[in-house]
Amino acid sequence: MTGTQTSLKARNPAKWTSWRQWVMLMQWNADSGPGETSTDWWDRIVLQVWDESQWLRNFRMLKSTFLELCELLSPALKRQDIRMRAALTVQKRVATALWKLATLDSYRSVANHFGVGKSTVGVAVMQVANAIVELLLSKVVTLGNVQAIVDGFAAMGFPNCGGAIDGTHIPILGPDHQGSQYINRKGYFSMVLQALVDHKGRFTNINVGWPGKVHDARVFRNSGLFRWLQEGIYFPDQKITVGDVEMPIMILGDPAYPLMPWLMKPYTGALDSDKELFNYRLSKCRMVVECAFGRLKGRWRSLLTRSDLSETNIPIVIVACCVLHNLREQGGDVYCGVGG
Repeated sequence: MTGTQTSLKARNPAKWTSWRQWVMLMQWNADSGPGETSTDWWDRIVLQVWDESQWLRNFRMLKSTFLELCELLSPALKRQDIRMRAALTVQKRVATALWKLATLDSYRSVANHFGVGKSTVGVAVMQVANAIVELLLSKVVTLGNVQAIVDGFAAMGFPNCGGAIDGTHIPILGPDHQGSQYINRKGYFSMVLQALVDHKGRFTNINVGWPGKVHDARVFRNSGLFRWLQEGIYFPDQKITVGDVEMPIMILGDPAYPLMPWLMKPYTGALDSDKELFNYRLSKCRMVVECAFGRLKGRWRSLLTRSDLSETNIPIVIVACCVLHNLREQGGDVYCGVGG
């Protein structure tokens, strides 16, 4: 009996969700041999045996959502056999990419899981990320039903609000050129993700790619969103009257953002009770964007560590993660911490 078989026999099968899963894993390990990678783990264990909690924990989505995603991405991912070797199936390519994005695992670790080469993991991540941006970005990261958003924020205490805006830093390795521009105020290299979210924390507009040193206000002023809001073409022309002032649909920001007719920020300095109430309601509604960033990074944990991708590829992966975030949010999935 091999050392692999001996160690497996000593394991406690109670940790597996079913006896069938335990038996299949035993057979897979015995067939693979000590130290050998195999595609059987994906084909025979994950696809056939894993329950929904395991799919959520490792791929950040239900199996049904995963299969729908593969179907949506298949036009861009289908590849012909190259040099007599079959390309990875769409499902396996998407699974490989999701695993890498969702975990802190190294390329080698992911490669061993799926029985592929280490470089194949990197290729799969970029193929899937590019496919997501190409096919899903314009359909998934959209404003949607403005009245539903306005009603949602009104229920939270702020009338005629169309979204909350903020920026977050995504860690990166120091670039070869102009590296100092990417050092943020906390002292590490990063790239800025600016996002506008609705009342449920779904991204409705994103801007990615500015160096970490750049202030949120500058990122905002140079974005398409600022231009559209300034021109009055982003939201419908829907005003309410507060006192004797007509107010358009507006967005909410923290003190770093400029005060505009269509952007509200908290009062500062000495505050009376009315201003304190205003700040409380604004803060309550603005928290949805901070919570959205938390869920984004909690699900797609690769965004928590310094990315070793190129400056060109990092924004593509960040955008892809934002699209995946929205797919989870609009699917009604409940976030319950890491892996949820």
